[in-house]
Amino acid sequence: MTSLLEGAKKLVTRGTDTGARIDGLAAAAEAARGRLDDALVDDAEKVVDRATSRLRLSAAHTVVAIAGATGSGKSSTFNALTGLELSAVGVRRPTTSWATACVWGSDGAGELLDWLGIPPRHQTTRDSMLDTRRESQALEGVVLLDLPDHDSTEVSHHLEVDRLVALADMLVWVLDPQKYADAAIHDRYLAPLKTHEGVMVVVLNHIDTVPAEGREAMLADVRRLLEADGLGRVPVIGISARQGLGLDELRGEIESRVRAKKMTAERIESDVRAAAARLQEAGGAAPTRALSDQRVHAMQDAFAEAAGVPTVVEAVERSTRLRAGRATGWPLVSWTSRLRPDPLKKMQLDLGGSAKALRGRESAVPQTTSVQRARVDSEVRSLVDEATQGLGRPWADAVRRASVHRLPEIGDRLDDALRGVDLQTSRIPVWAGVVRVLQWVLVVTALVGGAWTVATALSGTLDDTPVYAGVALPLLLLLGGVGLGVLLALVCRGLVAGTARRRASVADTRLREAVGAVAHDLVVSPVEAELAAYTRARGGLSKALAER
Repeated sequence: MTSLLEGAKKLVTRGTDTGARIDGLAAAAEAARGRLDDALVDDAEKVVDRATSRLRLSAAHTVVAIAGATGSGKSSTFNALTGLELSAVGVRRPTTSWATACVWGSDGAGELLDWLGIPPRHQTTRDSMLDTRRESQALEGVVLLDLPDHDSTEVSHHLEVDRLVALADMLVWVLDPQKYADAAIHDRYLAPLKTHEGVMVVVLNHIDTVPAEGREAMLADVRRLLEADGLGRVPVIGISARQGLGLDELRGEIESRVRAKKMTAERIESDVRAAAARLQEAGGAAPTRALSDQRVHAMQDAFAEAAGVPTVVEAVERSTRLRAGRATGWPLVSWTSRLRPDPLKKMQLDLGGSAKALRGRESAVPQTTSVQRARVDSEVRSLVDEATQGLGRPWADAVRRASVHRLPEIGDRLDDALRGVDLQTSRIPVWAGVVRVLQWVLVVTALVGGAWTVATALSGTLDDTPVYAGVALPLLLLLGGVGLGVLLALVCRGLVAGTARRRASVADTRLREAVGAVAHDLVVSPVEAELAAYTRARGGLSKALAER
């Protein structure tokens, strides 16, 4: 059902400037839902539904509502314009909350009157049997409404007036010389409709009761009050419905607007612009700013510190030194390094080539401290503050809520991030393996040379052993094996240190990438989603508020 309704809306509004405005407001309201005040969003959605419904109905008719206070002569003005004594058929209502409608040209008006909620017994047409006068055809297509008194003590009258004022294409406000400055109509109706100048006319009735020399001054005072309401361009016409004064001017004003066939679109666009302006005032109109790399990196650094990345990186370097040093050192001495604990094994991050082996095990990586968490919070706030510059308070708050919504997960997520990184420390470098083999060859050489030396010394045949470079071969093997082994171990210390630093650097990069992914998932992605929603809303409001 919803998809069918959306399809109908698009079919009605497609390809028109008015339709583009409606679509823009609809997109803005959808994006603002849950971010701006629900009442504002509900109001915007009602405007979209009302506008779409009106466009679906008769375009050949213009709904003109006559509204006013008790005693203003509103109904007299209505009767004077219709040219009918509707009270003769019992449809004038001093006590009912229903409006009365008179239609010029009933073809296609039925569905429109149903939408307006006018009961059939309160409808009259100028082409009916009751119409005995031959008026000009200039009002063809007008649906003239006589609304209940807006200042009635009956609540139902207020509700009916409010409902039909929102639905009418054109509004004629009838004032009287005694109460034209009444705050009830200015504060409740006129001032809130300051965006609807193009669809309003103000009539000062009973002008015949004002001395001729004072009429222009009173009309000027009415214009002054309207100017204060933001309605300075609304026409003000002095009439006397009873005497017929000014009725031709009023009728001509209505005829010209109806003839232009613009009132329906003008009213819809005024409603859309007003709703869009309210959303924009609440949410802001500034363009969004992309999250700066510098700010994101600063936040990721805070996450990395909270995750203990510097501690792990240091452990990788120390572990590599220990393991590679053990492999390249003189075997008869380097075995003592096994008595020292391996930093990575102590942290349970000796992955053996894969993080999967550690799933479910407790890590000894230091837990996030309050200072580290405070830095994370500070960097997140700084990122959000930068991203929300120019945004309205409600939308900025929505971005802020999104940024911290998942931060309680930070501990577990960062721990998992560290566990999921293959530090590649389970194997010693290839060159270190070669050195280890060479060291053992030298050890075996020294042992052979030592045993040979001892054997020949005991048997007294040392002088008979081969000599190389003036040194007996057994002794040469002994001294060479020991000396070269120690020398090789010393030379490899520099290589071990370089390898440890390189592995630590690789580990740092990988760990920070993993932590950065967590930061992106917990903070950056939600913030960007909110900013994208703001951009959609801003784009929709731009369409809704576009100048003609």
